[in-house]
Amino acid sequence: VDPRGVGGSTPIQCFTTPAQRARAEAPFTAVPFPVTPAQQRAWIGAARALGRACSSTGRSIASAMSSTDDALDMDVLRRAVGDRKLTYLGDSYGSYLGLLYANMFPGRVRAMVIDGIVDPRALAGTPATRDVPVFDRMGSAAASDRALHELLRLCQRAGRSRCSFATSHTQARFGRLAARLRARPLRLAAPGVKTTTFSYADLVADTEHWLHDPSGYRGLVPELTDLARLTAPSGAGASRAARVRAVLRLRRALQPGPAPANQLEAESGVFCADSLSAADAASWPAAAAAADRRAPYFGAFYAWVSVQCAGDTWTAHDPDVYRGPFDRRTAAPVLVIGNRWDPATSYYNAVRVARRLPNSRLIASDSWGHTALLTSACVDNTTWHYLIHPHARAPKVTHCRGDVQPFAASPSAH
Repeated sequence: VDPRGVGGSTPIQCFTTPAQRARAEAPFTAVPFPVTPAQQRAWIGAARALGRACSSTGRSIASAMSSTDDALDMDVLRRAVGDRKLTYLGDSYGSYLGLLYANMFPGRVRAMVIDGIVDPRALAGTPATRDVPVFDRMGSAAASDRALHELLRLCQRAGRSRCSFATSHTQARFGRLAARLRARPLRLAAPGVKTTTFSYADLVADTEHWLHDPSGYRGLVPELTDLARLTAPSGAGASRAARVRAVLRLRRALQPGPAPANQLEAESGVFCADSLSAADAASWPAAAAAADRRAPYFGAFYAWVSVQCAGDTWTAHDPDVYRGPFDRRTAAPVLVIGNRWDPATSYYNAVRVARRLPNSRLIASDSWGHTALLTSACVDNTTWHYLIHPHARAPKVTHCRGDVQPFAASPSAH
């Protein structure tokens, strides 16, 4: 089953034609997130166009897309297939949906595993926190900053032989690269290849993208090394042949993958319905700057994700959104899995949620990438055993380790 407005469900359609959608969303596709004042103004304009379209043309679906509605639907499906209680496994956003169900229907949980934990209080927000963009208050930017810092530390410790970006001050080298790209985007030109540019925003977005994959360091490190060489002061860069190879690799990294036509509308329909946001989209530049001070590079990146949810823009609301409590005792234990190096859903969310839920068990995993399941045999085995035997004695395992560890000494580690 797909959630409301998504995939095979009746899709949310905020625009009457594809051309209208493309025009409205063009600023969003032009840059990963806005850095300059002109880009910020363009994003605010696009956010208002999207929010108002979804609150008018798309209103019938947008006003019924909250995760609360999905949790209610899930209980209908549980009854429809004849299950007395629900067995559930959810990661990332799915952890939030699971937590809603567990707290709305605590007596109907047979077994529940959640991984890549969203803190439901932070996502829902309060009048006191609504001016902080939702992904900032959920700790996503801080999680990416923490993961990058640790990856660069491991790179430096591994040395140049296993991490080509390593220096005696690897963290500072990344900072210099970011500053160069912020001052002047890199022009990518090679024979027979259309010229494009690689900007500071591309660096941040690419880094965050690679951090989502347990093996992403194998793509990130060569990219950072290429960028450092191509942006080096005159005379300190790479040979012409090396520059051409680097340009071609970087151009491939800039190519976006296919996405559903209404992906932005669908994602927005869910988190704009679930979360409280600031009243005016014009407040986002200041909020993004504050987020960047708390979590360098990633603060602004994550802050701008929710600009279309501004209260005076996205007006299609579900009055029955569940906003707590989130501390109900469930009929069966909830297994909470926290990945220490998750760049999107902070490990500390897992700690907070496990402390809050009176009948839960926390498994901490030193895994890399977004979510821990399928990155660690230890996590997998603990999860499958629990789903089959939810009322068995609490697992002895409380700590796991990811199967992939950056810069491990192996032929494929470069």
